[in-house]
Amino acid sequence: MASGGSRLAVLAALVANSTIAVAKFFTFLITGSAAMLAECIHSVADSSNQGLLLYGGRAARQPADVSHPFGRGKEVYFWSFLVAVMLFFGGGVWAFLHGWEAIGHAEPLGDLTPSFIVLGLALALESISFGVALREFNRHRGTKPMWRAIRESKDASLIVILLEDTAAMLGLIFALAGTAMASITGDSRWDGAASLLIGVMLAVVAVLLAAEIKALLIGEAAGRQERALIRAVLVGMDEVTGVGRLLTMHLGPDDLLVNVEVDFVESLGTPEIAEAITKAERAIREKIPVAGNIFVEPYDRDSV
Repeated sequence: MASGGSRLAVLAALVANSTIAVAKFFTFLITGSAAMLAECIHSVADSSNQGLLLYGGRAARQPADVSHPFGRGKEVYFWSFLVAVMLFFGGGVWAFLHGWEAIGHAEPLGDLTPSFIVLGLALALESISFGVALREFNRHRGTKPMWRAIRESKDASLIVILLEDTAAMLGLIFALAGTAMASITGDSRWDGAASLLIGVMLAVVAVLLAAEIKALLIGEAAGRQERALIRAVLVGMDEVTGVGRLLTMHLGPDDLLVNVEVDFVESLGTPEIAEAITKAERAIREKIPVAGNIFVEPYDRDSV
């Protein structure tokens, strides 16, 4: 979690979810609502997840050392992937099983007025958290379509918070609908059905998150625009006649590894090539500030 925007989104979500989790738990004790308990567990899981993201972000900022020469940037990807796993099992599976139990063994519900109050308050707080995450995400995505920007984003923390907040708002809507139907009909199975829906929705979001973060954890290249920009910068140099193989990999949201083969003007001597390499590295870093480790290798004509 290298960007300040990611940390802001995580902190906003942590404050909102911690507050909401406490309110939901006491409301469950009063009403006995299955949907409310599912939402309480959902908020507790989300709060734990945000704690993991904050820890992962701090660990990712540790400087490079002998054991980790490229730094620990991928720490944030590991902890984000763990968040997806926890969201699936700690939120989705549990809520589904609890809803199934509530439907099979329906029990009378108490006064549901506190549930409506807390769910409405939770929806307002989640809307604020979601607004922070969406504003930061839109700032980075520019004019890209939403889903394409999610697929191409390298900031795992921001993706997690955005999708978690989306899931939280949908879960609250399901809980409100289930509670309303249970109140109108007097049938508590509607409450259990809401818990089932929340569980399925959380599982789907968790699988989407895991798929996206897995690619980053394994090692994902820079986007096409960044790769094209690197080639354009090099080709634009007077000392360069061509660009060969270009390899890139994100070591973190704001840490890009670049390895590129460059065909320098044949008349250049060793000192001039060394100066050209330094110039090339500086030019790449000016255009792509997240390029931390850059390795420019002269094209070996003898190997052809």
